[in-house]
Amino acid sequence: MSFYSPGETAEKSGFSIDTLRYYEKIGLLSGIARNASGRRVFSDDDLQWLEMLRCLRGTGMPIAEMLRYSELARGGDETVQERLELLQEHDRRVEEQIAELRTRQEQIQWKIRLYSGTLCEGLPA
Repeated sequence: MSFYSPGETAEKSGFSIDTLRYYEKIGLLSGIARNASGRRVFSDDDLQWLEMLRCLRGTGMPIAEMLRYSELARGGDETVQERLELLQEHDRRVEEQIAELRTRQEQIQWKIRLYSGTLCEGLPA
């Protein structure tokens, strides 16, 4: 297993060092190892966890729900059903967001066709 400095972890994960500190402070990152000098070092497992956090955050999961998911993940096999339900609910919200974006995209594409002259003249702008 490889270990990475906070700077390397920030570069690999796409999170800033400040965000890494914040996530550790609030409990989204736990059990971060320290080297002989007492500095934080991140493992490959930590990077995988950060990728999951990026996915959840990038799809709009609130920090409070991310914290709940993190707590459940640390709870072991007994919490699998709760994690599944939390992720299914989040997935439902993501589907709603995608549908809303598709509707907005259709409106944008209609305007593109209008402005490029592929729709009939005289339609409202």
